[in-house]
Parts: sequence; C-alpha cells; structure tokens
Amino acid sequence: MFYDHHFIGMHWVWWIVITLTILFLVFNTLPFRFSSNSREGPLDILEKRFARGEIEKEEYQERKRIIEDAHQS
Repeated sequence: MFYDHHFIGMHWVWWIVITLTILFLVFNTLPFRFSSNSREGPLDILEKRFARGEIEKEEYQERKRIIEDAHQS
C-alpha cells in the first residue's frame, strides 16, 4: 500500500519543501502587509495632505507647529 518506495528515504522531504515554498509565495504576495503602511506618522499624513492641496500653507505650518510642540512635551 504505502510501501511502493515513495515514502522511503528523502522523498517526503521534497514534498515538505515544495509545500513550504508554495505557502511562502502565497502569503508573501498577499496584498495585506499591515506593518509597512501602518507606521505613518502625523507629520507624514500632514505633508501628504499639503502636497495634495487639501490644506493651505498657513494651515499646514500651524498644524506642523502643533504636532512638533506635542512631540517635544
């Protein structure tokens, strides 16, 4: 039954290697990577909003000053 020389020796190791490789490729290419995008700080968000034109220069400078003051405290 299982003694047809497929599970004798190192053959089962290759199935483990192939399975782990497939799992690594699947989970490595999934679109969710929470750690890389969630580390955006308040200054980064403020700069992006200013670059997109959502806020004016005066508002950008005021909010930047408030954020920097909060980090110093």
